[in-house]
Amino acid sequence: MELKVTIFDTIIIGGGQAGLATAYHLRRAGVNFIILDDQPKPGGAWQRTWDSLRLFSPTEYSSIPGWQMPKGDQEYPHKNEFIDYLSKYEKRYGFQIERPVRVNSVRRNGAAYDIDTDKGVYHAKTVVSATGTAQNPFIPDYAGRDLFHGPQLHSVDYRTNDPFKDQRVAIVGAGNSGAQVLAEVSKVADTTWVTLSEPHFMPDEVDGRYLFDKATQKFLQTAETGELDQDGAEKVSLNNVVMVESVREARTRDVLHSVRPFQEFYDRGVIWNDGSKTPFDAMIWCTGFRANLDHLSELGMTVDGRIKTEGTRCVEDPNLWLVGYGGWTGYASATIFGVQKTARTTAREIQKALETEA
Repeated sequence: MELKVTIFDTIIIGGGQAGLATAYHLRRAGVNFIILDDQPKPGGAWQRTWDSLRLFSPTEYSSIPGWQMPKGDQEYPHKNEFIDYLSKYEKRYGFQIERPVRVNSVRRNGAAYDIDTDKGVYHAKTVVSATGTAQNPFIPDYAGRDLFHGPQLHSVDYRTNDPFKDQRVAIVGAGNSGAQVLAEVSKVADTTWVTLSEPHFMPDEVDGRYLFDKATQKFLQTAETGELDQDGAEKVSLNNVVMVESVREARTRDVLHSVRPFQEFYDRGVIWNDGSKTPFDAMIWCTGFRANLDHLSELGMTVDGRIKTEGTRCVEDPNLWLVGYGGWTGYASATIFGVQKTARTTAREIQKALETEA
């Protein structure tokens, strides 16, 4: 007797904020789906952030669709509060999630997909890739980096400042991660902050709400007209540093100063453009991430770490969607607040695609 094969309407690969936001809208659309998550427990990439991390927006800007994160004791939630929120969110909506399941590859099989995993093969009519970027940290290619004798770690592997006490530490990279790691490590170590350009700090009275709203306004205006008025000339960016409590405290210690990049490494530190040398005991790279798309490589559409999309929908294979990878899959889609719009649009497109094929 031939066994019946279950073919889901949609398989979502990834159980973080992007996957859950998409799942919420698919549930409302009546789509039959399952989430495959490679993590052993809820929380997505937030499980791999430093211990003291706090979000830089209050709960109403730090929630995914359908249910706002409950307010805590402080205005800006701790990362553990957000992880707990994601865990309860899954249970609240009763999503079918299997974990830990590592997806090895996605292959076309006629009108459907075969999703090969370490737990077997799953089948779906449509696929949403929401694996994020945290598993693919980016470190720039500096000459001689392998010569450096000290430890080097990316911010994804940073937890506390304890290992760096009384050391000379270079922190490379601007943005909120660079500023917050600098603020913490500088309490116990002699730090040097290396950034491509001078960091832009937001006024104390504003937070991630303002940052996101202004950056979105700038993006929409530029997209429509190709120009930016004088109000946008302040260069509002999602990389601007929000003055959370830890960064404000670092300012009182006068450590929020950065220098431009060095030229290369030597065994004990770095060599600057003028030929001078500075020894360091350790390097912390706060240099961002790249999309994690290895599981889609067999589809043969990945170019320079990306797949061509219109919005979140793959151009070459319109039954594949990519959610939450950053600007190329929807403006600010890698943020908690920003992914809401792209997740909603994605679910609508999937619903229409399934209705068309029915």
